[in-house]
Amino acid sequence: MGGVRRVRTAAAALAALGLVAALPGAAGAAGAAGTPQPVPSYRGADGAVAVAGKPSTAGAPQLKDGSVYKDSIAPGERYYRLNLDDRSSVYVSAVLQPPGGAKVSYSDGLEVDVLSIENRSCQSGPGRVSFGYDPVPISAVGGRIMQEDAGCQQGGTYYVKVTRETAKGGDPAAWPLELRVQREPKLGGSNAPTTAPSVWPSASPTLPGTDAAARAGGTGFNDARALGTGVWSDELRPGQTRFYRVPLDWGQQLGLAAELSAGTMTKDSGYASPGLSVALYSPYRSLIETEDASYDGKQTGLTLPRTPPVAYENRFASDRKAGAVRVAGWYYVAVTMAGKVGEFTKEAVPVPLTLRTQIIGTPGKAPAYAEDLAAGGFGVGSEDRTAAREGTTVVEAGAAAANRSVMRVVAGAGFGTGTLLLLVLGGWILLARRRTA
Repeated sequence: MGGVRRVRTAAAALAALGLVAALPGAAGAAGAAGTPQPVPSYRGADGAVAVAGKPSTAGAPQLKDGSVYKDSIAPGERYYRLNLDDRSSVYVSAVLQPPGGAKVSYSDGLEVDVLSIENRSCQSGPGRVSFGYDPVPISAVGGRIMQEDAGCQQGGTYYVKVTRETAKGGDPAAWPLELRVQREPKLGGSNAPTTAPSVWPSASPTLPGTDAAARAGGTGFNDARALGTGVWSDELRPGQTRFYRVPLDWGQQLGLAAELSAGTMTKDSGYASPGLSVALYSPYRSLIETEDASYDGKQTGLTLPRTPPVAYENRFASDRKAGAVRVAGWYYVAVTMAGKVGEFTKEAVPVPLTLRTQIIGTPGKAPAYAEDLAAGGFGVGSEDRTAAREGTTVVEAGAAAANRSVMRVVAGAGFGTGTLLLLVLGGWILLARRRTA
């Protein structure tokens, strides 16, 4: 009975997980009877730890590397504490999540700075990002970077200052904030590069022109849909942002284009500038590049410049965009259709979106890090390439791993039960033969 019970339990768990496994690649549908559905809110990280930042460094809560935290922030400053070693670079990202319909402007934004106990910035200045006209999730990053002739190289106590900037008359309410701390170890040995590459292939990419496959984007970094090289279809509604992720290994570049098809018009004419926006983020959630295009209800599109090849020495580049392409891992793409588009199109009818992605180059040799990069959420492994081929999110990849675990339980339980039955049957046959003799 124990074996049968294990099989039944495993089968029930497998059936439940099967519902989750059916999700990858399916595009979202419009609401019933043409009713516009609310734009999905940002999905926070599973297991994020609740924390409350302080208005000053006194009593600031500690953030640990490898962890994700959730807080909220009103206009103003919040402080947190770090205990750092003298062997690692550390990146602290903050994702601000305004509610749908919130009022934002280009003067509203978010800053993150890592400070010494002497209140000196550990970089040339805080990482900063601004809103456009739409209340979409934005991410800013501060850090302590290990390199020659730089401050903040010693181990000890540091502080993280997160500042939400709001224009006069802006929303005074506290908005959700997600904090993530990632650690990048130093290189081993004494021959670490100290200068940026002088040249790199920068020609416009030749993007794929194959038929599109469905890949529904996520609501943020935590449920971004994995993409490899190819053409992908999705859909957007006014004010919505979709997130995707692409694995870039050492030496590889990314080519990327986005297109919006014609929408269902409710007026003779309309215009939104920008109407389509695309943002590219690094594996530590730092903004690399943004491009946008106007939209008038007809076909529009844009192509981002090809990224530099992923290289450790990019961090020494004077160009901020090149400097962010410094480590292998998941690079994130956020695509937004402006809320203004809803003024001249049917909000209940999503507009088709096409993405064209190209991972350029073969994986190169990784730098000789003193420790494993994976602990900080960096690097590209075989499971990442599998996720890109299958188009899974982190959530679905976890469900698939659990699925495989359950299958092993089912197989083991089935094998054990079958073996027991064969042994019993063999015993009966042997006993019958003896009685006959």
